[in-house]
Amino acid sequence: MRIDNTFSGFDVSAKGLSIQRKRMDLIAENIANADVTKTADGQPYKRKYFQITASKNEFDNNLMPEGKTIQLITSEEDQIPYPETTPIMQNNDEKLSINEVTDQTPGNMVYMPDNPNANADGYVEESNVNIVTEMVDMISATRSYEANITALNASKQLTKDSLDI
Repeated sequence: MRIDNTFSGFDVSAKGLSIQRKRMDLIAENIANADVTKTADGQPYKRKYFQITASKNEFDNNLMPEGKTIQLITSEEDQIPYPETTPIMQNNDEKLSINEVTDQTPGNMVYMPDNPNANADGYVEESNVNIVTEMVDMISATRSYEANITALNASKQLTKDSLDI
């Protein structure tokens, strides 16, 4: 019996935990800078978010290696040994890209003629960060983090139970 990629469940959960932690850090940064009307470049703070994309899913390729199809077996004579395949979870770092994106949506214009950042008409552009949206995103990231912890604990329990056999 060949044992490859024994702890792939741990790897997937760890990657998910890492992404959600980074996401929570970025949301916290957005909330902390929600009232900043002038940054070092002279513009109001712009909301940031992560764009996470995965490259082509190799799952189908691993189910049907070398162009072979899965056939329905109707009797004992029809059974053909299924060929060895590569593990479904290979180096995921190459297949996942995480990009920080700045939201270029303009913020609200507020009339504050006494503010030093006001334009000629007396309006100041505020940050485009919406606290309610950020809190909803934070709750979503927290729930995703908890789901990854649950999956990690399930993988750990499965591994432990396998060793007890």
